[in-house]
Amino acid sequence: DEILYDVSDRIATITMNRPDRLNAYTPDMGQQMRAAMRRATDDPGVRVIVLTGAGKGFCAGADMNNLNTISSRGRSQGEGGNAAEAAAGAPFDPNSSPDFQTQHSYCPAVPKPELAAVNGACAGLGMVYALYCDMRFAAREARFTTAFARRGLIAEHGISWTLARVAGHAAALDLLMSARKFDADEALKLGVVDRVLPGEQLMDAVRAYAADLAANVSPRSMGVIKRQLWEVGQVPLRQAIEIGNREMLGSFASDDFREGVAHFVEK
Repeated sequence: DEILYDVSDRIATITMNRPDRLNAYTPDMGQQMRAAMRRATDDPGVRVIVLTGAGKGFCAGADMNNLNTISSRGRSQGEGGNAAEAAAGAPFDPNSSPDFQTQHSYCPAVPKPELAAVNGACAGLGMVYALYCDMRFAAREARFTTAFARRGLIAEHGISWTLARVAGHAAALDLLMSARKFDADEALKLGVVDRVLPGEQLMDAVRAYAADLAANVSPRSMGVIKRQLWEVGQVPLRQAIEIGNREMLGSFASDDFREGVAHFVEK
């Protein structure tokens, strides 16, 4: 299997599993990852999802053998292309925003927090998936590159939107056009990652954060807040307020709200 799946303490860990290739992305890996995300979404015993890579890499981008095949056939469909888009099938969540119904952009439609544990090389499609996660923890040894422009490709699969969203317009232009490599400390400074830790501490820190969410935070609240934040760029402030007010009424009627208040009152 090109994906490993494990659940413990209400945390699902999805591991890209091609360590000999720095977890370079293949269509099979993409399909297995999507299936693992579906499994975690549908499991009421899972509250948080962690995405990471086996061995020394997170994901080194698309497997170059696949790109070479595309090049030799004279196709210009990048790392996925229309055929792969069609193969993705139905939207992950047909009720989600159309923005989150494409082959790679489904992660924001997953109604549970997704934490990327970037343990090593993160390039191309690896960066695409890391940026579609809700938060990114990086090992200090991790290295990043968008890679696309140095392969004659462009900003694929929405990374022009996600990278600009976290790093700003000018920084996104720099990282996408130059496709230069940058380290974890610069990634933190730019907002590409949210935490940087020594490699040997990375998974413990990610799991500790995930365990706190799983044990002490309302699953319903996390799902609603995640959707609110991912969709905030698509609606004006007035509509965001109206959505929040409507969701608040739903919160008042929920078991999570009653338990949350009782938990505080009863200490």
